[in-house]
Amino acid sequence: MNSIDLSLATAVVVLLLAVGAAAVTRLGRLGHAPAVLVACLRAAAQLGAVSLIIVWAVEHALAVAVFVLVMYGVASVTAGRRITSGSAVRWAAVPIAAGTLPVLALLFGSGVVPPLGITLIPVAGILLGGCLTVTALAGRRALDELAHRRGEVEAALSLGFSERDAALEICRPPAAQALVPALDQTGTVGLVTLPGAFVGMLLGGAGPLQAGVVQLVVLVALLAAEAVAVVVTIELAARGRFGGQRPGAGLSGGARRANR
Repeated sequence: MNSIDLSLATAVVVLLLAVGAAAVTRLGRLGHAPAVLVACLRAAAQLGAVSLIIVWAVEHALAVAVFVLVMYGVASVTAGRRITSGSAVRWAAVPIAAGTLPVLALLFGSGVVPPLGITLIPVAGILLGGCLTVTALAGRRALDELAHRRGEVEAALSLGFSERDAALEICRPPAAQALVPALDQTGTVGLVTLPGAFVGMLLGGAGPLQAGVVQLVVLVALLAAEAVAVVVTIELAARGRFGGQRPGAGLSGGARRANR
């Protein structure tokens, strides 16, 4: 057997892992025990539904496009809600698109990845998922820094920095840390980790060399997409697009006039 089959044993093991993870978070007082169980249940239901949908969707170009757009919409809303609330949530769609679209265009336009529904859906999902994560992390970290270090932002404004430049000086270094997990994953692949694309192809019967090439393309493409998403997220945060008090809002009117 070279793959993981749907069986009673598989179901029992997955259930034990989910309950075990919830138990550990509860005993460790992490506060996420119910969320762990809900996430696992959602994953099972969503993957089951998606598996059935993909079987039909990959044969219809319009269905593939709709499927990818739905993934993009869910990723944007999820990232936006992690960062902020209200109408500002919609701005999370910008870095996710900025990171994903150019990379998809290059992969499929160059012919490196076959322009088929069966390849577009998973590749787009990987890129969207990565951009979702770094957008949420970078955006949240940027807003936290701007809130906690408001005095430093105002000090930079008093020295003649624009609102955007003052905010970037404070929020860019911490928010840029959102890219570290992708850097570690790419830099240690094959030595510490064997990511999903590689393992999946091996389980599907592909040779190790072919699996390695596919994984390399996926990892480098993901890193490029995430880098763009982080840069755009930080820029949006510095410009106050994610809501909250704008940099320098605490300055007096005289100080503001002096900076103009």
